[in-house]
Amino acid sequence: MEKKVTSHITKGLIISLILFVLDIIAGFAGLKYANWYKWVPAIIMFALLIWVCASYASQMNNNVTFGSVFGHGFKTSAVIACLTVIFTLLSIFVIFPETKDIALDQARKQMEAKGQLSEDQIDKSIDITKRLFVPLAIIGIIVFTLLEGVVASLIGAAIVKKNPPTFENQ
Repeated sequence: MEKKVTSHITKGLIISLILFVLDIIAGFAGLKYANWYKWVPAIIMFALLIWVCASYASQMNNNVTFGSVFGHGFKTSAVIACLTVIFTLLSIFVIFPETKDIALDQARKQMEAKGQLSEDQIDKSIDITKRLFVPLAIIGIIVFTLLEGVVASLIGAAIVKKNPPTFENQ
C-alpha cells in the first residue's frame, strides 16, 4: 500500500491555524505588542516549514530531489501567506480593531525616542502611515512570509535525506 502525501495546502492550513490561534491568545493576553513576542510566530513558522520539508521527504520515502522538497516547502509558505493576509484583515477590522492605533502609537514613540525628527515631521509620517497602514501590512506579510518560506525551504531541502529517482530505477 502506497503512502499518501499530505498536500502543501493542508499543511499550510494547519500551520496557519496554529499561528492564528497563537495570535489570538497573545492578543487577548496583552503579549501581542511586546517587543520579544514579534519573533515567536516567525520562529514557530520557520521550524514548522522545515518540518514540512522533512515530512514531505519522509512521505515520499526520501525519493525526492532538492527542488521537489524546496517546492513543497515554498508552496506551503505561499498558502500561509495568503491565509495570513485574510486573517490580518479580519484581525485589524474585526477581532482587534485597536491594532492600527497601537501600532501608530508605538511608531510615534520610537520616532520621538530617536529625536531625529521634529514634531511636525513625526505628525506627517504618522498621517501617511495611517493612510497606508492596511496596504503596507499586506505587502509586509506577503514579503516576509515568502522570504521566510524561501529560507526555511532551502534549509529543509538541504537537510533531508534524498534518494532521487534515476532513469535506471524507473
